Amino acid sequence: MTWRQATLGDFVALQRGHDLPTQNRENGTVPIMGSFGVTGHHSKAKAKGPGVTVGRSGASIGVTSYIEQDYWPLNTCMYVTDFKGNNPRYAYYLLQTLDLAAHNSGSAQPSLNRNYIYPIDISFPDRCVQDRIVDLLGSLDDKIELNRRMNETLEEMARALFRDWFVDFGPTRRQMEGATDPAAIMGHAFPPEKAAILAPLFPAKLGDDGLPEGWDKRPLSEICKFAGGSAFKKDDQGYEHGEVPFIKVSDMNLTNNERFILSANNYVDLSDQPRMKFKLHPEGAIVLAKIGIALTYNRLRVLRTPTAIDNNLLSATPLAGSAATTFLFLVLSQIDFNLHAKGSALPYLNASDLAKIEFNFASEALVTEVEKTVRPLFEKVLANSNENQTLAEMRDLLLPKLMSGEIRLKDAEAAV
Repeated sequence: MTWRQATLGDFVALQRGHDLPTQNRENGTVPIMGSFGVTGHHSKAKAKGPGVTVGRSGASIGVTSYIEQDYWPLNTCMYVTDFKGNNPRYAYYLLQTLDLAAHNSGSAQPSLNRNYIYPIDISFPDRCVQDRIVDLLGSLDDKIELNRRMNETLEEMARALFRDWFVDFGPTRRQMEGATDPAAIMGHAFPPEKAAILAPLFPAKLGDDGLPEGWDKRPLSEICKFAGGSAFKKDDQGYEHGEVPFIKVSDMNLTNNERFILSANNYVDLSDQPRMKFKLHPEGAIVLAKIGIALTYNRLRVLRTPTAIDNNLLSATPLAGSAATTFLFLVLSQIDFNLHAKGSALPYLNASDLAKIEFNFASEALVTEVEKTVRPLFEKVLANSNENQTLAEMRDLLLPKLMSGEIRLKDAEAAV
């Protein structure tokens, strides 16, 4: 296998992205690529796919993204305008192995300039070998993406079912409109035998309070306990050198984690726990951001294992134990937490205030059926997430070794 010694500027040509203010964006299907990847959509493309972008500044400096279709690269990133005969996806993988952040322009706000990174020394094989490496690494990434999309669909199915039952009161309203057949009452979403079990659990009409008869509103404090995270600084003892998983608010971003399941990217040493004032949040606890800009992309995540979380996060632990995690997750998913934030300069959520939020509560029998009906969907999500973690670990192990030529391609292919 022959590898060429060259510079990054010999390998690809880069250009800064283009301005596209929010008010100028038009509804469309063209992805807008920002510093961390897709940030929205527009009606027009500015660059042909497949494409590769690189975050230019701040926390995104050096973050590399790949996209198959035509796209609009924002000015918060650079994008490849010429792959110079190289495989675009290979370029994406190679750029990930370079410490681009170390070559920032040296201003007060770290920023990438193509003239600073073009001289970086690299080596790469001919196009035929590039294609084979891409086939190998791409198969892992494609499977991860397939599982991610499946998880997104499964979660939305669960949310849609919950909205129909507990927010829109679909089964009750359909009975009020004359439906008597169990399958029709349940919106033809279940086989007859399952519908026959579920339909009798829903009242036939709404009460004066607008809820199905016999239902009431209850505070979240009746089904969960909210707890804050712990203050922690990078220079504290044990940062990144311990064995206890630790979640930062940045880990809540979809680009860093699976939907639904949350895995730690950092590990800490809690041997000096009284000084660090850390506490572990249990497996099955649901985590959400509580402060500042994080609230604008707030998402719910479920802890895979007992985990420490930082003080920009909150957890909600089911009072009934792990069996109630599914129901609690769906209840919380209906809440717009931004509406419950305090403060203007720096909005934040208060655990005691969240505990007072009310939700629509039905009979215990129906709650049990929610668990039985929806839990298989989330179990599949968990299985997919576990597989993705394994696939990602294999990809991250192979990626730098293949890009540097440290391991032979046929050995990597045999491993996969």
